[in-house]
Amino acid sequence: MAQKRDRNGAEAEGTGGALLASGRVTDALRDAILAGKLRPGSRVRQEELASEFGISRIPVREALRQLESEGLVILVPNSGAWISRLDRAECIEIYKIRERLEPLALQESSVNLSAGQLEMLEDLVDRIETSDDADEFLRLDREFHLLSYEGADMPQLRHMIQKFWNSTQHYRRAFTGAVGRSGMEMVYHEHQLIVDALKRRDGEQASLILYGHIRRTRLALESHPDIFA
Repeated sequence: MAQKRDRNGAEAEGTGGALLASGRVTDALRDAILAGKLRPGSRVRQEELASEFGISRIPVREALRQLESEGLVILVPNSGAWISRLDRAECIEIYKIRERLEPLALQESSVNLSAGQLEMLEDLVDRIETSDDADEFLRLDREFHLLSYEGADMPQLRHMIQKFWNSTQHYRRAFTGAVGRSGMEMVYHEHQLIVDALKRRDGEQASLILYGHIRRTRLALESHPDIFA
């Protein structure tokens, strides 16, 4: 996590005070967690973060509370903070919830997506298929799905979906490594089918494809218990 420093080498906290400092810590930690730089179950030490960013522990605590609300951090009273960790049962439960929520978001979104957004989705499908890097695939895949929901005028639903994506990121990374590129061909095909349905404004068909897309991943996760070790 890069620090922001002034000409004298001291960290510049900026004019926004504690709120700005808290936002910087939140963004840096979120990026590190989603990129796999901070592993599930690892301890987050507030005093070390405060020292790293040259700030007090108050904005650090606020950042951790925000990340807890996003499903990325677990705060234990009188104990500390840890990167969120799911066991197999919890992960499967979340995927079952996603099977219901995300098709709803996609169907609601389908009638409102702009021509520009549809072009962006097509471009993401192409970039996903040509990527040889697992981290890039995870980033582009996330961008693809969350973009496809942007037309849904249901902010609470979209907030829940993003939280579930955050809390299952580590397992998506492990699963991608387990199945390899050859196992991703169906993923690519389903992405294309979703975009084709959205271009026709057929939200019902797109939602059915997405339901199968998420369900198939859940079943594959259930068949790889080593991912949860």
